[in-house]
Parts: sequence; structure tokens; C-alpha cells
Amino acid sequence: MNSLKLLINHITKIFLLILFCQAILFSQTEKEGNNQNSDTTFVMHKSPLGAVLMSAVIPGLGQIYNESYWKAPIIWGIGAWFIYNWDYNNDRYKFYKNLYLSNLNPRVRDIRTNFRDQRDLFTIYMALLYILNLVDAYVDAHLYDFTVEENFSTNQTMFGISINF
Repeated sequence: MNSLKLLINHITKIFLLILFCQAILFSQTEKEGNNQNSDTTFVMHKSPLGAVLMSAVIPGLGQIYNESYWKAPIIWGIGAWFIYNWDYNNDRYKFYKNLYLSNLNPRVRDIRTNFRDQRDLFTIYMALLYILNLVDAYVDAHLYDFTVEENFSTNQTMFGISINF
């Protein structure tokens, strides 16, 4: 029962975080009265959907596609750590489950429940890492062409976006 409450608590927090992020992402809309010429067109060099699909198949591949090479080993390392801990807790849970079924000791039941709860938490962590991997690939592909450089003659920051004619 305790793990169910904990799972509902985590799902509620994730839902609220996604709802908050959605409000931030869609709060800025393009105005119709902007001063851009209609004959110029911005062409993205990286496909956000392609990056998400690559990361969906193999986590970290979207980051490699976006040329953020340093992010892929971080995703793989954290994912491997989560998988290791999930496997460890699952093995311990099975061991104490069999031990509890053989002697019905309440202390063993509590230990078994603890390992099951930890295993379930690492399942949630793996799912969150996977979703974060997809969101990062999507955002990184959108911001691939965006540059911020400093003009050293005036010491002012310049924002640059590639526009192809």
C-alpha cells in the first residue's frame, strides 16, 4: 500500500511538471505583425522529429544526431546505473520473496517489500530518463541553428539565426 501511495505521488508530480512545461513552451506565439520579409525562409538543418525518433529507438542517438556528443555517454551511464540497481533490487526481492514464503517471518516480509519498492522506484527513474532523453533531443534539434555570439568591437551580445535565401 505504501508503494502505491508513493507511485501515485510520483505520477502526480510528473503530471504537474509536464503541465507546467507545456504552459511555458506554448505561451510564446509568433505575432502576425512582425517585420520579416515574406521572401526569406528559415530552413532548419536538424529535424526535431527525426531526433526524437532516433532517441526513441536508441536513447542517446538523437543527441549524437544533434552533434551534442557529450550528452550520449551521460544518458547511457545514468541508464546503465538505473538498470543495474533495478536488477539488484529485483534479485534481492525474489530472494526474500522465496525466503518469506518458506518461513512467513514478518521481518523478512518488510525487507522484501523494501526491495520491491526500490525496484519500482528505479522503474520510474528509467521511464523519466527515457522521457528526458526524448525532450532533450527535440529541444536540442530546434535550437541547433540558434547561436549567441559576442561582437568584440561593441561588446554586445548578438543573436544569430541562419536564414537561407
